[in-house]
Amino acid sequence: MGLREELPQSLAGVFITAELGRRASTPRNHLREKLAIQDIADRMSDQPKQILPQLVKLAMEISGAESAGISILEQDKELFRWFGLAGVLAAFEGATTPRNDSPCGVCLDFDGPILMDRPERVYAWIADANITVPEVLLVPLRVKGSGAIGTLWLVAKEPGYFDLGHVQATTELAAFAGVALRMIQTEERLNQSLHAQEVLTREMSHRVKNLFALTASMIRMSNRTSSSQAELADKLTGRVLALADANALVRRQFGAGAPDGVGLEELIVRILRPHEHMRSIVRGPALPVGERATNNIALVFHELATNAAKYGALSSEGGTVRVTWTIADQDLHLVWQESGGPLASPPASQGYGSRLVAATVSGLSGKLDYDWARQGLKAEMRFPLASMQA
Repeated sequence: MGLREELPQSLAGVFITAELGRRASTPRNHLREKLAIQDIADRMSDQPKQILPQLVKLAMEISGAESAGISILEQDKELFRWFGLAGVLAAFEGATTPRNDSPCGVCLDFDGPILMDRPERVYAWIADANITVPEVLLVPLRVKGSGAIGTLWLVAKEPGYFDLGHVQATTELAAFAGVALRMIQTEERLNQSLHAQEVLTREMSHRVKNLFALTASMIRMSNRTSSSQAELADKLTGRVLALADANALVRRQFGAGAPDGVGLEELIVRILRPHEHMRSIVRGPALPVGERATNNIALVFHELATNAAKYGALSSEGGTVRVTWTIADQDLHLVWQESGGPLASPPASQGYGSRLVAATVSGLSGKLDYDWARQGLKAEMRFPLASMQA
């Protein structure tokens, strides 16, 4: 079946590709073309983005066309965007045309050179732009590994102009343009990778500084409240391990490219894991937690769990800790509830652990209330969602 027979009926009157074989070929100045392409090739490695407009101008000069340009298929593959326009249509630089309603789309569908006569008779958007196209020659623009991603097109001054000689010259230039496009894509990917690496380096530097600052603060305060090196080591070990656990979650999320943060449930379960021989219930809606809140919440729950293991519900075989949370009015309401342990009573004095919890909650713009009910400690915390997810 011939190409003309495969065309939609609406294009039958403008699709004249078969005419190319019946026209005498225009003599080509191969030496001039070779020198011009060689000059462009010499500059391609330094400034690949500037090559496309030069190729378009060269195509127009070699063919004697009235206008020329390149159409590149956008990522959504629904539109072509015009680049490097030269000649009378240069004012339309950056314009877009529909993939499924344009000569460029037909060219990609047939995957070969096509010729159209006055396509404005079929495509309303050409007529609406007051563009007259006596004849347009289009060849596919291919990039290795991506196939055809656009077209190189030429518009003639009059009908009956283009021939197979023009097709050959334009096809050669289109192949050269495909190489330039591949270089541009490679350069863009490289720049994106370098930028991502720079962002990662800054991010990791920021995290390391924060961890050092937090650890130094814990060492200073633990040292002031410890009576021996053994007590200091015992206090610090649990706190640093809780911080390390939380930071491991942060690193895993960041390394996987998941910007939404660590899940609150996973974080709490991880911190309570050393006490998993005791009964604990962790329940609440899914909530991603940002890096800063992840480290802070880890310290808060480590202190609560440590206190419960020494004096509260986790010190008794039948004890239970229930952690629940709800979200309302852009706030997180988090409850730590102990039961089944020794009778609860408020401490005679506030130790470092209590001060650490209070300071950490306050650092997230949160509020903390203790209820020392006899059946077990209840700690209620409220945080703005914005501070939890920052």
